[in-house]
Amino acid sequence: MPLRWFSSPRGDHDVHMIFDRETKRMQRNRAARHPNSIDGDYLRNEVAARVCDRLLDIKGKQWENVVDWGSHAGFVARHLQNRDDVKTITMCDQSSDMLHRDVSRDREQYPRIVPHRLVCDEEVMPFKEGSIDLIISSLSMHWTNDLPGVIIQARQSLRPDGIFLGAIYGERTLKELRNAFYVAEQEREGGFRPHVSPFTQVSDVGNLLMRAKFALPTVDTEDIVVNYSDAFTLMRDLKIMGESNAVIQRPLYTRRDTLAAAAAAYKSMYGLPDGSIPATFQIIYFIGWAPHASQPKPKARGSATVHFGDLDQ
Repeated sequence: MPLRWFSSPRGDHDVHMIFDRETKRMQRNRAARHPNSIDGDYLRNEVAARVCDRLLDIKGKQWENVVDWGSHAGFVARHLQNRDDVKTITMCDQSSDMLHRDVSRDREQYPRIVPHRLVCDEEVMPFKEGSIDLIISSLSMHWTNDLPGVIIQARQSLRPDGIFLGAIYGERTLKELRNAFYVAEQEREGGFRPHVSPFTQVSDVGNLLMRAKFALPTVDTEDIVVNYSDAFTLMRDLKIMGESNAVIQRPLYTRRDTLAAAAAAYKSMYGLPDGSIPATFQIIYFIGWAPHASQPKPKARGSATVHFGDLDQ
């Protein structure tokens, strides 16, 4: 895998430091070492499968170099094993413990292509320009401070006609938990602190792909709703997923009575007839192509020969 560090990853835009990247690295390391770590794999594994399924619509391509950007424990690589058009896979994650969590099961999980592993900061892509055929990022970029810079680097790293494909959490993710904490803290403490990370909007993803000069960008979204027995079970699962709060201005301590009030508010506002609670995960899927002369291009403005009003006649 040809490597080089981009000297100016941030480009010509301001970067707002929202997330503590070192805290996130430590959270993922702790999650990987948790005795029940694999119990938190269900959502990442499902979304990775749905992302990889989108490659089925792309015909006639050979993926010599595939990068799983923000790979966690390697879910994307597992779902690429049955594809003859994939030759090599490189898994990249800032957490060494999470990246190597399942290394002892490589032959079982990766019967055809055992991936390379690369520990690196997910805000700086270490690949030479024009060296990668396919970059996949599944549920990792939501902890990125410089999301525009990462998308620009992805386009620079791709060969012409290469693909950037992925999924990122959207703004409706964990809306129930956010609202429950808001109600509880207003009632108990007379204020509100960020207990849930801010997430991106669907329109932002499309705009960033176009700003990075990706061709043929496509964005769509769906909500995955998971039921939990209570809010404490949800928060436990977020912890073993490595998805605990890493906002720089996050509260370092939450009072027990506030936690209990948040759990009660959650059940009161969103509780289901069977006693469980739902948690919404909005998934934004996206795809963009590195520009190539063979790709279709829009016609020039004013070149149409038929009026829209004539189409129904």
